[in-house]
Amino acid sequence: MAFSFSRFRRKLDAALSSAVRARYLSLSARPSLPEEPAPAPDPRFLRYSSPDARPLLDHSPFLRFPQVRLTTLPSGIRVVTQSAPTSASHTASIGVWIDAGSRFEAPGTNGTAHFLEHMIFKGTRRRTARSLEEEIENMGARLNAYTSREQTTFFADVQSKDVAVAVDVLADILQNSKFPDHAIKRERGVILREMEEVQGQVEEVIFDHLHSAAFQGHPLGDTILGPEENIRGISRVDLQQYISTHYTGHRMVVSAAGAVKHDEIVNMVGRLFTNFSTDPTTADQLVNANPAVFTGSEVRVQDEGMPFAHFAIAFKGSSWTDPNSIPLMVIQSLLGSWNKSIGVGNCSGSQLARRVGTDDLAENIMAFNTNYRDIGLFGVYSIASLKSVLLLHIDGSTAVSENNGRQNIKKDHFHHHVQMLTYGRVLPFVELFARIDAVDAAAIMETARNFIINKAMRLFCSFKSYIATHLK
Repeated sequence: MAFSFSRFRRKLDAALSSAVRARYLSLSARPSLPEEPAPAPDPRFLRYSSPDARPLLDHSPFLRFPQVRLTTLPSGIRVVTQSAPTSASHTASIGVWIDAGSRFEAPGTNGTAHFLEHMIFKGTRRRTARSLEEEIENMGARLNAYTSREQTTFFADVQSKDVAVAVDVLADILQNSKFPDHAIKRERGVILREMEEVQGQVEEVIFDHLHSAAFQGHPLGDTILGPEENIRGISRVDLQQYISTHYTGHRMVVSAAGAVKHDEIVNMVGRLFTNFSTDPTTADQLVNANPAVFTGSEVRVQDEGMPFAHFAIAFKGSSWTDPNSIPLMVIQSLLGSWNKSIGVGNCSGSQLARRVGTDDLAENIMAFNTNYRDIGLFGVYSIASLKSVLLLHIDGSTAVSENNGRQNIKKDHFHHHVQMLTYGRVLPFVELFARIDAVDAAAIMETARNFIINKAMRLFCSFKSYIATHLK
């Protein structure tokens, strides 16, 4: 041990400057050694150094790297890019993000937005469905889409040399899709089979029922897939009507990140995205005309074949732009999630997860915080056995827990295309971190009082029939 320490000390002596070495040796009981000349610094470390004293630099630009650039075209389409250095990335992601989802469907047409997502890849005037697939595969690219209650997205991941092709493909499928009858008929079957699969996933079913009961009689409470009778009746006219009404320039963001150049993307979008409606109506205006209203209620579904009780407890949450959205995100992070198969309950930073894991109260638990334009849902979903009693507990008395929640939120990545649709701008990390750091224990308790404690809630539970007596 003494020999190892002596070697370490000799290395340290050689690395430190004479002044620092003198201070270090003064703490030692050993006699001072003769001072040796300082070794010449490695020239590699001097490449970006200067002998002149300079003031501390402002490092905030690095928190905004890569730089986000935004251009709004005359059509209303917003083009936002984050360009990575060409030496750091040889791939790019390009997407079209539209403020249009199941929430904006006309009465009696629920399911059209999702049906359209399927049909958009079934051929255009320039490309057949097969040629489109082959074109994407030959580039080694990925083309995909998804539909939510408020947004629909179409995106492609490609190599840098194929960015122009990806933009052309996205413009083509969104403006020139043919929607042939035989493809519509085939996709009906695909979507109906998808519905059967979803019905077998209790978690998906519960959150659909949760929305239905929380937003009763409102399109936000409808499912994204739609009811079976609608799927069987959606026509080409319905699809074209939805595009002409909701796929408008002012509700569209074209996003590109990676090995892209902003001016080139802007030029391509301006040249290719020319057939969209310029109707200035925004999604916010449509939401304000028909706002969602939260309704507290309780729903129970009996299923004799279920070994566990699945239940969700939800409260009225906040919209994206509500100042309370950040504290609710922190509370969600504090509550956390836990699954018995992972087995980290005792080591979890969440008091709730530790309690559930240590006392074997449930099979899993997950806090959720869903934001929409005018409202939200906040709560907990869990799967528990018959003998388990789930105790929900929010304790804002310890700064450690509150700090853990803040740090977990900072780890999440806020994509710039989502921010453009929800906030209307891109939030710099400096601003986002400042807003998160402002959430202390007092803010958490105040938010809990405003949104959770003694507030109307929505309870959905699916269980065997003989559990009912324990829930009364």
